Amino acid sequence: LPPSVSVADRTRRKVRRRLLPFLFVLYIISYLDRANVAFAKLSMTADLHFSEAVFGFGAGIFFLGYLLLEIPGAIIVERWSARRWFARILITWGLCATLVGFIRTPIEFYGARLLLGIAEAGFFPGVIVYLSHWFVERDRARAMAGFIIAIPFSLALGAPISALILRLDWLGLAGWRWVFILEGAPAVVLGIITLFYLTDHPRQARWLDPDERDWIGSELEAEKASKKALGHVSVWQALRQRNVLILAAALCLANLGGYAFIFWLPSTIRMASGLSVTLSTACAALPFLAGLVSIPLTGMLSDRSGERRLYAALPLILAAVFFTLSTFVGQPFLLVILWLTLTGAAGYAFPPPFWVLPTLTLGESAAAASIGLINSIGNLGGFLGPIIVGYLLSRDLPYSLAMTVLASAYLAGGLLLLAIRIPRRG
Repeated sequence: LPPSVSVADRTRRKVRRRLLPFLFVLYIISYLDRANVAFAKLSMTADLHFSEAVFGFGAGIFFLGYLLLEIPGAIIVERWSARRWFARILITWGLCATLVGFIRTPIEFYGARLLLGIAEAGFFPGVIVYLSHWFVERDRARAMAGFIIAIPFSLALGAPISALILRLDWLGLAGWRWVFILEGAPAVVLGIITLFYLTDHPRQARWLDPDERDWIGSELEAEKASKKALGHVSVWQALRQRNVLILAAALCLANLGGYAFIFWLPSTIRMASGLSVTLSTACAALPFLAGLVSIPLTGMLSDRSGERRLYAALPLILAAVFFTLSTFVGQPFLLVILWLTLTGAAGYAFPPPFWVLPTLTLGESAAAASIGLINSIGNLGGFLGPIIVGYLLSRDLPYSLAMTVLASAYLAGGLLLLAIRIPRRG
């Protein structure tokens, strides 16, 4: 028994150290390149005379492109090569991200954002599937937390960096254009590195000792056998399962609130504080810094208790409460930024336990397809949220009303997750 425990600890430590920091860096770049439009918003819309509706549609259309390759992308990682697929994604999205820096009209804005979504599609569900090749179920939420924490980290880092880039005026190009150009270039470099650094499966990992490869292989095989005891589920059956559809709808609602929260956060802060564009953009880092604490916390607590559903649902319900409190008129700015920071902490806490749920009972290809479907439908929320907010604001409706709509989406997503049924394994 002691030698096997030693092998287990050694293997898990090596896998974590080898994979999670690199995937963390990749997702930082990924999320920043899709969300930096929020940091460029105030300067870009003023320079190009874009309305709130134009900005909302351009910010959201990214997710229509994203829909195209979500399910195929997840299955490609399962059946072919994560390493090659991720490299392709990184290089093409880096090129498309820099393209946004050269747009001049609404049509060009829409087209560049759509291409960016198409280029990046399949990356996130692919990584979720890839982690299931390396981490057994009892370690999976913490592993996903180690990857997903890149979301608030990228935005916390991106806010002050983008604020500094906004000051640039190189080659006669406005600072907001350099935000897209400079923040898109690292993806191309990392795409090339990915081809040589990542390993598709444990059996191919020369950086693991033979006994370590044997241990992780046997653990993952035992997990597969446990799932098979529940009965075989095909890809098409998985896509119609009640739990899969609930998870997809809940993620759609969470993203509806979450992405619009990101895209309008600097504007919300500026309205509440009266600060400059640069300072408002820099202050937008605070809610994302709070997420750096909440994500690993829910991952750890979920793995320790084995409870996934509640640790995914409750943060969304709390995000709805805090976001609603931030909309009350006449509050001091310090109180508003407190509510927004707590919204960020709660809103980013749900993904680690959430993304364990589709991997609990389904076989490899069925789980990969369901993750792709959940993320593709979920990202419709990223398309709809900015459009809804842009429409409401362009109709001169109160800003607090638009934000309350987003809070309601958080609440509905959390309540839906409470309806998930998790079968017991025999």
